Amino acid sequence: MATTLIKNGTVVNATGTASADVLVDGETIAAVLAPGSVLLGHDLERSVDTVVDAAGKYVIPGGIDAHTHMEMPFGGTFASDTFETGTRAAAWGGTTTIVDFVVQYAGENVLDQYHLWHEKAAGNCAVDYGFHQILSDVDDDSLKAMDQLVIEGVTSFKLFMAYQGVLLSDDGQILRAMQKAAENGSMIMMHAENGGMIDVLVQQLLAEGKTDPYWHGISRPWQAEEEATHRAIMIANLTGAPLYVVHVSAKQAVQQIAAARDAGQNVFGETCPQYLYLSLEEQLGASGPEWGSFEGAKWVCSTPLRARAEGHQDHMWQALRTNDIQMVSTDHCPFCMKDQKDLGIGSFAKIPNGIGSVEHRMDLMYQGVVTGQISLPRWVELTSTTPARMFGLHGRKGVIQPGADADVVVYDPRGHTSIGVGKTHHMNMDYSAWEGFEVDGHVDTVLSRGRIVVDGGDYVGAKGHGRYLKRGLSQYLL
Repeated sequence: MATTLIKNGTVVNATGTASADVLVDGETIAAVLAPGSVLLGHDLERSVDTVVDAAGKYVIPGGIDAHTHMEMPFGGTFASDTFETGTRAAAWGGTTTIVDFVVQYAGENVLDQYHLWHEKAAGNCAVDYGFHQILSDVDDDSLKAMDQLVIEGVTSFKLFMAYQGVLLSDDGQILRAMQKAAENGSMIMMHAENGGMIDVLVQQLLAEGKTDPYWHGISRPWQAEEEATHRAIMIANLTGAPLYVVHVSAKQAVQQIAAARDAGQNVFGETCPQYLYLSLEEQLGASGPEWGSFEGAKWVCSTPLRARAEGHQDHMWQALRTNDIQMVSTDHCPFCMKDQKDLGIGSFAKIPNGIGSVEHRMDLMYQGVVTGQISLPRWVELTSTTPARMFGLHGRKGVIQPGADADVVVYDPRGHTSIGVGKTHHMNMDYSAWEGFEVDGHVDTVLSRGRIVVDGGDYVGAKGHGRYLKRGLSQYLL
């Protein structure tokens, strides 16, 4: 098996930093050593196959994006990234594991969909991958499937409180799914928005001629997110099931999660880069020669962007520091403007919801270190260590330690990343929601299970390298 020595770097784990060399043997980390160590009488630098000089750079565990939607069918189209293109882009950005969502729409068989997602991903992924399962129909067959999927390593199940007739589960169905999760130890993930409120507001706005993308956010107010978050917490409290609220965007929803956690309940939340950096005001002001007032469609996602003037972004950063929100994922669900987002010209309700960020999450969160929003170890904790613990991968992923998979990123704090106008990214999209962003840092080298897949600005990975991860139960519960 090939051996690699990463020398002279600063190793960053969630627990702190240290100057150290990292020895990789095959697919795993063999040792973390004092710089220049001699092992069993051998000069390591002379005895390994490859040496990576990380002087002046950080050596961190590969990022884990626990919320992606590759090839997801939505709104009459499909998310534009395949498992091949999406995981390649992830690798470019220092993410070495994704957890994608198998989708069961109403009327579909849960296990059939699970096998379909395996067919989509197998042999195509550049980095390792696991699955969550979306449940729409919660019935006796779905509940039996939950037990079967836990055995298969799918230990988390997502339900929706919005999208009537497509994905929405009513409170009774949510109750039954949570009861099953309490039995088998799995995690319930929740898209927490009050769909009934939203549907009425959408129809009212369209009737008033308010059809531009900006009105998408107005139709999904923070009250709809806070109410649904509270309702999900109450059902979880009744059943004893762990609850993980996805893509939290409103400070009021954070407060509901924090209150439940303070009371000792197993309730967790994630946010996404768009809710830290982007705002409804910027979406309103978006315009351009090509797309005109429809430019704001680039930032249509659900939950929506929130008004900066209301303090949501600042509160979200605070919640990351205080652990009221535990991790940052992307909700990567990319669509091109041409032939996809533009399906919503004339009606914001027809714009496919989603932003592509799988390539940029590690950089964007490192910028939070640069600006003093979070510490260096917290950066690693939010983007790698906690996702591993939350979703049953800790020990294998999310840490630089002997025995862990050699998913390692060498990150250069003196480098620079420009997400410029035009296609400077590697996601399968004809635009980026992050055009114009400048990041004071750069992904230099990426190893996935010991194989170098990104080397100094060159992609040297290959589809089919990534393996399916059979996950255990959450390791983050109280």
